[in-house]
Amino acid sequence: MKSQITNALSDFFFEYETPRQVLVRNRRVGVVCRLIQLAVLAYIIGWVFIYEKGYQTTDTAVSSVFTKMKGVGYTNVNGEERVWDVADYVFPPQGDSSFVVMTNYIITEGQRMGKCPELHSKHNCSSDADCEGGSFKRKMTGVCLNDSRSCEVLAWCPVENDHNIPNPPLLMSAENYTLFIKNSVTFPLFGVTRSNLVEGVDSGYIRKCLHDPEEAPLCPIFKLGDIVKLSGFNFEEIAREGGAIGIVVDWTCNFDVDVKHCKPKYNFHGLYGNPAVKDEAKASYGYNFRFAKHYLEDKIQKRTLLKVFGIRIDIIVQSLARKFDIIPTLTAIGSGVGIFGVATVVCDLVLLYLLPKREFYKNMKFKYTESHIQPDSESLGLDSSIYYTLDAKARQGQDRSNQDPDSEAGSTETNVSKK
Repeated sequence: MKSQITNALSDFFFEYETPRQVLVRNRRVGVVCRLIQLAVLAYIIGWVFIYEKGYQTTDTAVSSVFTKMKGVGYTNVNGEERVWDVADYVFPPQGDSSFVVMTNYIITEGQRMGKCPELHSKHNCSSDADCEGGSFKRKMTGVCLNDSRSCEVLAWCPVENDHNIPNPPLLMSAENYTLFIKNSVTFPLFGVTRSNLVEGVDSGYIRKCLHDPEEAPLCPIFKLGDIVKLSGFNFEEIAREGGAIGIVVDWTCNFDVDVKHCKPKYNFHGLYGNPAVKDEAKASYGYNFRFAKHYLEDKIQKRTLLKVFGIRIDIIVQSLARKFDIIPTLTAIGSGVGIFGVATVVCDLVLLYLLPKREFYKNMKFKYTESHIQPDSESLGLDSSIYYTLDAKARQGQDRSNQDPDSEAGSTETNVSKK
């Protein structure tokens, strides 16, 4: 028993097993195998390493965006001239990455809380019964006013009339406004911090530059009319009823080269506000909201109501940085080597199940042994060491007496396959 345990441990620690391989000289199978291996190699090199850059690790940035609008607008409505500055046409106040630039408006001045007739087209009436119940934007008092034939409401009076949107837009001068974008990004995995004010973009350059995709792609100052044009919209059309534009600041960087090559790219996308799709989205078109300025007049609270139509600008930072790392490199190589096994599986299927000599190849690939009972030393009345010595010599003699099982002359399988 002790000798058996010793031999088992000796076999486990001091013996090495390797799989048996069969060399098949078949042109069709060889060509199929090499083509599959070539395809796998092309996938590893072309897709994994070149296109997907599987040898690099990636990180996304933590970003901050600061914006500033500049420009002055001018309107002349019914002989009333007015100048609009940044504090009047930007909502919310300066600095946010998402804001609205007013391009058109409907103004209702001198409103005060009280009772007044509803707009004639909103809810007409012939008696007080027509002004009871129902769900409307304003609170009805239940009184039908005979002079206007409309219901009386409790609201800010006079009520707003937004049926007619000014056309052309009142603030067409907004096309010449300028937008300054300041963006900083940090890639925490690589410990790199970058700003869109890269090398060469200094105070002197900013004072005279204006962004152009070809001539000045790194200039952080944008003309509002150019933003609308680059997003695919017409300024007058989107300014009339409003819309939304996305500015994408793209940081795609490769830190295997100098950090100074990590520079932003600006892309412009029209999100909504195209009149061509108005019929498909009649429920909600353009972009507008209401804004009120409250004041006291003769100790009476009043307000000026503005229905603002504007261009909503959303600044979106998109980032992806890469750098060489040995771990993803080895992982990509290991997975690629594993995929090479597909060639072996396919060729084995062809050999064992599709070729005419499949039985011959099957006998060459698999070695079958008959099961038998191994006599032990006690039944023979021998000492354990003598028994194992005799058994080993018997096996060596048997191996020398047999021919090579892989040769066709020494295997009965060859004669069977020939038949």
